[in-house]
Amino acid sequence: MPAISTDHGTITVERTLNSPVSRVYGAFADVKERAAWGAPSDSAVFIYDEADFRVGGRDLARCGTSDDPRYRVEARYVDIVDERRVVWTETIRDLEKLLATNITTFELRPDGERTQVKVTVQVTSFVGPGMIRNTKDGHEGSLASMARYLERA
Repeated sequence: MPAISTDHGTITVERTLNSPVSRVYGAFADVKERAAWGAPSDSAVFIYDEADFRVGGRDLARCGTSDDPRYRVEARYVDIVDERRVVWTETIRDLEKLLATNITTFELRPDGERTQVKVTVQVTSFVGPGMIRNTKDGHEGSLASMARYLERA
């Protein structure tokens, strides 16, 4: 019988963005905007094949390096409170290999004309603890990309 790996972790990433809550939320809720800033680095891509931003809605996306977006993400929205909170579950695969299942909470708090963003992810990794570190790095990179995107807009 093959060995089974199950690792759990909770990561939190926070950042203050120099844009009002309505603008930050809009950049998240609009899939075209989210695709523009969602990749965690300049060498990565995030491609939406399906997007349905509503409670019960599903997003299907591919991500990875620009020349090999091999990772598949299926997300389901559990809770959406306009301009305050978005909660979703997601399953991540490398082609057909199951990598992780997460529950993610994206929270927004006004700070004058700026927005405090807090992302909390509860990760169940099926491929070892490296997936938990990769999840944190990915969300840190995505928030940095969002900050740059909003500053340019």
